[in-house]
Amino acid sequence: MRHHPSFPLLDPSLLHELAPFSLIARNDLRAILAEASPRRHERGTEIFSEGETATSFFLLLDGYVRVRRITAEGEQIIMRYVPAGQLIGIAAAIGKTQYPATAEAASECLTLVWPMPLLTRFMADYPGFAHETNKAVGIRLAEAHDRVVEQTTQNVERRIANALLRLIEQGGRPSPDGIEIGFAVSRGDLAEYSGTTLFTISRTMRAWEKEGLVRSNRKRITICDTERLSGFARPLNAD
Repeated sequence: MRHHPSFPLLDPSLLHELAPFSLIARNDLRAILAEASPRRHERGTEIFSEGETATSFFLLLDGYVRVRRITAEGEQIIMRYVPAGQLIGIAAAIGKTQYPATAEAASECLTLVWPMPLLTRFMADYPGFAHETNKAVGIRLAEAHDRVVEQTTQNVERRIANALLRLIEQGGRPSPDGIEIGFAVSRGDLAEYSGTTLFTISRTMRAWEKEGLVRSNRKRITICDTERLSGFARPLNAD
C-alpha cells in the first residue's frame, strides 16, 4: 500500500477480518493492498457523486458513509448509511460506468481506494471476493426494494420507526440511556431517510421524547426503548 504520512500502515491480517476479503489468502491480500491508495475524508465531504464517471471503488476502513440519490422528481433522499468494513462505489459490479448515487462522509472517514478496472480483475482472480461483492450487491438491492414497499404501504410513524431501527443496526452503540446512533443524524437527514417531511419528523420525535422512547439533539439520537419502538415498526409483510 502506498504509505501516506498521516495514515497508518495496514496489516493484511486486519483486512482479512473484513467480509469482502475474508476468503482471500494472506499473500494475495498483500498484493491487493499494494494496489491501494489511502484517503481521508472530512465529515460532510463527498467521496463520489451521483452521475460522475466511476473511476474508483473504495473500502471504508473507519467512519460512516451516507448514500444519497436524486429521485425522478428531483428530490434528494438518503438510501442507506454504510458502516466501516464495507465496499462502496462498486459501480462496475452492477454494470454501471457512472456512480448511481452520491456517497458523503457522515463522520470523518478513512478509505482504501482502487482504480475501478481492478474491481473486475479482483472478482475474476479471487472467487471469495466475487462472492462477497455479489452478496453485498444483493443485500443492497433487497434493501432498496424493501424501502419502496415501506414507503408505499406503511404509515409515517412506522416508516420513522423502521428508519431508526435501521440506524441502530448500521451504527448503534450502547450508552447510559439506551442505544446511541454513532454518527450525527439531523432531523432533516431522518426526514430524507424515512421519506417524510421535517415537520412530521419534529412532531413525531417530540412525542416520542415525551414518551421516553428516544432522546435527541442536533448531533445525536439515542433510542431509549428499542422494544417499544419496535412496536411501531411491524414487519413489512405484516400489512
